[in-house]
Amino acid sequence: QVQLVESGGGLVQAGDSLRLSCAASGRSFSSYSMSWFRQAPGKEREFVATIIRGSGSTYYADAVEGRFTISRDNAKNTVYLQMDSLKPEDTAVYYCAAKQFYGLLMESADWDYWGQGTQVTVSS
Repeated sequence: QVQLVESGGGLVQAGDSLRLSCAASGRSFSSYSMSWFRQAPGKEREFVATIIRGSGSTYYADAVEGRFTISRDNAKNTVYLQMDSLKPEDTAVYYCAAKQFYGLLMESADWDYWGQGTQVTVSS
C-alpha cells in the first residue's frame, strides 16, 4: 500500500509556472506507475499525465502536451508535475494517483491510490 500527499498548488497568473509534488510513503515506490489527474468545478476528473514504472515513459493529455512535464525521483519517493504557460482553463484540483501496473491507464477508476489533491488557480 502507498500513501500520497500532494503539494505545490496555488494562485498564479496566466503564463506563469508551478511545480506540483506528490510524496509517497510505503514500500516499493519504483514499482508504481504514477499519474496526475485534475478536476475542475462541475466537471469529471480527467487525466493529465502519467509516468510508467521501469521505462519512465510519459504520456500527456492533449490539453497539456508541450506545457506540462511529469517526472519522478525514486530515491525521494516523489513524482512531480512541472506546469508551464499556465492558462485559466488549467484551474482545478490536481490529484496524484498510483498503481502497480505497467501500461497506460487514462481512466481515474483504474487507479488504486490517491492523494487528497492540491488546488491550482490560474487568473487571466
